[in-house]
Amino acid sequence: MKTVNDLFAGYRRFRAGVYAEQAQLYRDLGEGQDPDVMLIACADSRAEPSDIFNAAPGEMFVVRNVANLVPPYSPDGGLHGVSAALEFAVNVLKVRHIVVMGHGGCGGITASLTETKSALIGEFVAPWVKLLDEARARVLASGSVNPQFALELEGIETSLENLMSFPWVAEAVARGDLELHGAWFAIKHGELHWRNQTTRRFEVVAP
Repeated sequence: MKTVNDLFAGYRRFRAGVYAEQAQLYRDLGEGQDPDVMLIACADSRAEPSDIFNAAPGEMFVVRNVANLVPPYSPDGGLHGVSAALEFAVNVLKVRHIVVMGHGGCGGITASLTETKSALIGEFVAPWVKLLDEARARVLASGSVNPQFALELEGIETSLENLMSFPWVAEAVARGDLELHGAWFAIKHGELHWRNQTTRRFEVVAP
């Protein structure tokens, strides 16, 4: 996609193909949504959740941002896009699963690791990736040979921990109404790694 005309051409292919084949589904979705899965992913254009999970429209409630981060619960009257989406997903849609999915080569992770020395750091990126400061400190203290990959996984852990700081998330988890999951996607190899909830290790999902 290079121009607006490319977008128009893509839309016309959608109308003639996918939409024509699933017109009834779209008509049904026009009346409302009822997904069971919320997916919090990175805004990176290479890691498209609906492609990775082969999901149809209406199957996943997706929130995307730099480095797939969830901030901690902070009812301070500020503008909290992720928190608002999370509140809607848990309290209104009653999703059963929340998946935080990171990916390989994440620019937000690189920005955290390089801090002010990186062109990736900007007016809004800098304070956003500070959510990773504690995770970055752990990774650097560990002497990891691949801090980029290590922080991509630690960033997922950070978001999972922050999810539990929201009282209504913690309550839903305690009731057994909600499960939290971590995932990491290797773009180059098309490989999905899933967080084992017992060991907290990421394991490759068999293709």
